[in-house]
Amino acid sequence: MSLLVVGLSHRSAPVSVLERASLAADTQAKLLQDTLAAEPATEAAVLATCNRIELYADVDKFHAGVAELSTLLAQHSGVGLDELTPYLYVHYEDRAVHHLFSVACGLDSMVVGEGQILGQIKDALARGQELHTAGRLLNDLFQQALRVGKRAHSETGIDRAGQSLVSFGLQQLAAGADPGLWARGKRALVIGAGSMSSLAAATLARTGVAEIVVANRTRSRADRLVEILQQGDDTTVRAHAVEMSAVGDELTRADVVVSCTGSTGLVLTADALADALGVTLDAPAEAPAVTAIPAPADVDQHAAWVENGSAASAPEAPRRVTLPAQSTGPVKLALLDLAMPRDIDGAAHRIDGVRLVDIESLADASADAPMAADVDQVRTIVADEVAAFGAAQRAAHVAPTVVALRTMAADVVAGEIARLDGRLPDLDEKQRAEITQTVRRVVDKLLHAPTVRVKQLASEPGGAGYADALRELFDLDPQTVAAVSRADLNDPNRGRS
Repeated sequence: MSLLVVGLSHRSAPVSVLERASLAADTQAKLLQDTLAAEPATEAAVLATCNRIELYADVDKFHAGVAELSTLLAQHSGVGLDELTPYLYVHYEDRAVHHLFSVACGLDSMVVGEGQILGQIKDALARGQELHTAGRLLNDLFQQALRVGKRAHSETGIDRAGQSLVSFGLQQLAAGADPGLWARGKRALVIGAGSMSSLAAATLARTGVAEIVVANRTRSRADRLVEILQQGDDTTVRAHAVEMSAVGDELTRADVVVSCTGSTGLVLTADALADALGVTLDAPAEAPAVTAIPAPADVDQHAAWVENGSAASAPEAPRRVTLPAQSTGPVKLALLDLAMPRDIDGAAHRIDGVRLVDIESLADASADAPMAADVDQVRTIVADEVAAFGAAQRAAHVAPTVVALRTMAADVVAGEIARLDGRLPDLDEKQRAEITQTVRRVVDKLLHAPTVRVKQLASEPGGAGYADALRELFDLDPQTVAAVSRADLNDPNRGRS
C-alpha cells in the first residue's frame, strides 16, 4: 500500500483560499482522469466539500507523487502552485488512512461530530467508481472509512459533540436565542436543491418555520424537494417552488434565506439585497489585516513533515479573519450562506437590518465550541481501525502469491496423475479417484502451515517481504502472481456496497 493524500481544509487555509480553490463536478472528473494519466498514480479519488479539497492516490513514488498531486491540484483549482503550497498538507500510508477515518468520524469537521461528511465520502467513492479511477485500495479505504464513521456515531456520543453545519448556522443566526423559538412563524427562502440545500430545508421545517420557498435553476429538482418536505410526518410546513428569476421578489417577503448552489459567481449581490429591503448600502469598512501562514520553501518541505512522523514541524493554521461587525439594529433578513465558493456577497453585512452567517464566520464560531468527552473514545476507535486496516491490506498483499502457489501445486498434481494414467492405464475409476484424492491431501497438508503462517506474518508491520520470500523459495512465475492480482482487482463485485 502506497496511499498518499494531498489537500487543504479549513484547518490549514483561510476560507478565501478554499473558496478560490473549490472544484466544480466536471473539474473534479478531469482532475481524477489527469491524476491517473500522471506517472506516479495508479488510483485516484477526490473528496471536495465546502471546507476541504483532498486528492487521494495510490502512488509508487512518494516525493514524485507529492509534487505531481500538488501540481494537479493547483492546475485544476486555478490557484497558483506557489500560492497554494503553503496551505497544503500531506499524509502518507497509515497516516493517510488515519486522516480519512478521522474525517469520516467528524473529528476534522468544522463542526466536530457532524455526520454529513459520510454522505460526501460516499459520493467521492461513487465518483471514483463511475470514472474507474478508484481501484482495490481506494475502494477498500473509502468503504472502510464509511464503516468506521458509522461505528463512531453508533457506539459513542460524538453526535452530542457537534451538529450539522446547517443546525450550527441556524444557531448562529439566532444569536443566542433558542433556534426553535427564533424560527417559529418565519418565512424561509432556500436557494438550491442539492444535498446541503435539502438538509437546510428539512432542518428549517423541523425547527418550526411557517413557510419554505425553494428556488433552483432546475425547477423539477425544486418541485421534488417541496414534495419531500410536504410528505414529512414531523412537520406541517407550507412549501412551494419558484423559478430562480423570482428570487428578487421572494427576498422582499423572506425572513430567512439559506443559499447553497454550485454557482461559481454570486447568487445574491449586496445591491440586490439592499434593493429588496429598500435600504441604502453603507460605505465599506476598512478590511482587517490577515495573518499569513509561514510558507515552506517548496513542496518537498511537505515530505519532511511526513517523514518526521509529526505535524509539529508543519506551518501553523492561519488565524481566522474577523469580519467587520454586523448591523446592530433589528434583524429584518437573516442570511445563511453554505456555499463554497460563496453565494452571497460578503458586503451584505453592511446592510442595515441584515445578519449574514457564512462558512468563514461559522469557522470562527466553531473554533470556540466545546468538545465532548466522547471525542477521545472516537479517537481510540480510529486508532484501532487504522491498525486493523493496515493489517488487512498487508495480508491481502500476500494473497495473490498464496493463490499462485496453490495453483502451481494443483498443476503439479494434475501432471503427475496424467503421468500415472499413462503408466497404469488399467486403473479403474474408483482406484484413480482414490489415488488423486490422496495426492491432493498430501500436497494440501504440506502447504497448509506455510501458507497460513505467511498470511499471519504478512499482516504484521514490515511483513511485505514474506510474499517475496515465498515467490523466491517456490520459484513462482511473477506473471502468474500479477495475473491473480489483476483478476482480483477487476472483480465486478469487489468494492461495491
